[in-house]
Amino acid sequence: MQNHKIPDETVHRLPVYLRELLTLQEQGIEKLSSQELADSLGCGCYQVRKDLSYFGRFGKRGVGYTTEILIREILNILKLNVPQKAALIGIGNLGLAILRYTGFGKYNFRITAAFDSDGKKIGQIIRNITIEDIKKIRTLKRRSVRIAILATPEAAAQQIADELVEAGVTSILNFAPCNIKVPKNVQVRNIDIAMELACLPFMASE
Repeated sequence: MQNHKIPDETVHRLPVYLRELLTLQEQGIEKLSSQELADSLGCGCYQVRKDLSYFGRFGKRGVGYTTEILIREILNILKLNVPQKAALIGIGNLGLAILRYTGFGKYNFRITAAFDSDGKKIGQIIRNITIEDIKKIRTLKRRSVRIAILATPEAAAQQIADELVEAGVTSILNFAPCNIKVPKNVQVRNIDIAMELACLPFMASE
């Protein structure tokens, strides 16, 4: 199996399946069919079966999926079967909310470093994380942190992204309201809340 043969849309749906499966597991559901998973997500069962088929066979015809096993398989596919360390850059209102968010552990993520340029914030401890001077970003390389969450103002985003790449970061979740340029070997996911909201009035009028 080669990753480039798998549609990006399929990869993006896997965490959606994972979240729903974790919720169903908490509800005590030990087995389910593709139709039941699709119904709980509001999508078609063909899509669920096709997405999962890219990675092998996880269920039995007429029996369905074992929830625990399917969760484990998706965690393995997404490489979330081992702890993933992340650094947070920018401790403004958004960054502070991200740092205080408790849901990362469910997916085996842990923010292990946080940086800011504001001297009043440097040294503060939030959820056992000490906010460090942004000038220390390059220490991420020796700390083996390869994932970064970028929550800086737009004006600083590109420069910080460049420094993250130099520090060995290979994946960036970008909350800054702009596109950042990175080498081809670095993955970027852009999340602009205002842009997402901007689509809703049109979609609601259809």
